[in-house]
Amino acid sequence: MREITLNIEGMHCGACVRRVTQALERTPGTEVLEVRIGAARVKAEEPGSAIATLAKAGYTAHAE
Repeated sequence: MREITLNIEGMHCGACVRRVTQALERTPGTEVLEVRIGAARVKAEEPGSAIATLAKAGYTAHAE
C-alpha cells in the first residue's frame, strides 16, 4: 500500500468529513489516516477504488 493525499471537492462541514471517512473506511484495501475538509490522507492498494467510492458518495476526488 502507498500513502496518497486526495483533494476532495464538495466538502463543506463536519458531516461531510464524517461521510467521506465512513465511505473510505468501507473501501477494501484502503486505510484512512486523516480526513479534513477538502482532503484526505489514505494508504491504498488501488487509489482508483477510493476515488470511485467517493464519487458514489457524491464527491469529486483527485490524487495529488
